[in-house]
Amino acid sequence: MIAAQLRDENGRQSALDRYAVLDTAPDARFDAITALVRAVFEVPIALVSLVDRERQWFKSCDGLEASETPRVWSLCTHTIRQHTPLTVSDTHADPRFRDSPLVVGPPHIRSYAGVPLTTPDGYNVGSLCAIDTVPREFTESQIEMLRDFGRIVIAELELRQIAQSDFLTGALSRRGFVSRLDAAIEHRFVAPAALVTFDIDHFKPINDRFGHPTGDEVLKQIARACAESLRSGDSFGRMGGEEFALLLPDTDVTAALAAAERCRRAIAALSIDVGEVLKVTASFGIAPLTDAVADTDDWLCHADAALYAAKAGGRNRSRLSRPLAVAA
Repeated sequence: MIAAQLRDENGRQSALDRYAVLDTAPDARFDAITALVRAVFEVPIALVSLVDRERQWFKSCDGLEASETPRVWSLCTHTIRQHTPLTVSDTHADPRFRDSPLVVGPPHIRSYAGVPLTTPDGYNVGSLCAIDTVPREFTESQIEMLRDFGRIVIAELELRQIAQSDFLTGALSRRGFVSRLDAAIEHRFVAPAALVTFDIDHFKPINDRFGHPTGDEVLKQIARACAESLRSGDSFGRMGGEEFALLLPDTDVTAALAAAERCRRAIAALSIDVGEVLKVTASFGIAPLTDAVADTDDWLCHADAALYAAKAGGRNRSRLSRPLAVAA
């Protein structure tokens, strides 16, 4: 890792967001790692801690009831600021930590060993740590073992990301995208969000006339054009066949319509050479996350209804879900 990456907080946060793991359900694969760390190190607490914007969130937590703590309190925040493991033999003797609420109060951290969880592109997204409630020294062999366990954590995160990706277009798979919708609904009162679904107009005749390899190339170019029009925090998924979806966090209705229109225009501007030049268009449906949305399926239904209205209205256009006004 280069020093610039340690200073690039926006890049680090984007690397964490790409894993789409925050606020997901417990996972036996990560729990097995923290159980091993706790047993091998003979400590009461072991954590897979992912450092978010304002908090550290525990993907796995063995020996602690909390699921997250404020970032400003966390020792793991210090771990991600360096290339090397962080060890603290006695927090009471360390001016960085002796007044932390996690030291003077529960869980009464007295000693700590953490290794940064470093992504393949060099960003520290969190740490794997062993925590004791008494002072202690950690040996070099223990730290090296913790490094090995940390590499396994990153490998699991990478595998999880691959499993959530569509192999053809690079977009999120339906499963991966729906998991992000679930998380958005869980946090619906924190910030506005909007869902956009879109479908390629008259796609079946392309497959019928030119064959499925050409159809696949069309899908790849459309996915690339749309993805390039999005912000780093937006999510882009392939829902199946020629249907795609966008999740736009921190986005009101006006901004969501503008984002859909950018994507629609980017697709319409494509000239796809398959022996002859193909021009393609897409129809878009937009549904804000409101109190009327019961769950993920309901949210998708609202967006799809608007998408069908766009197709019925002539295709190559965007429509907002009812009861909002329709916009061309």
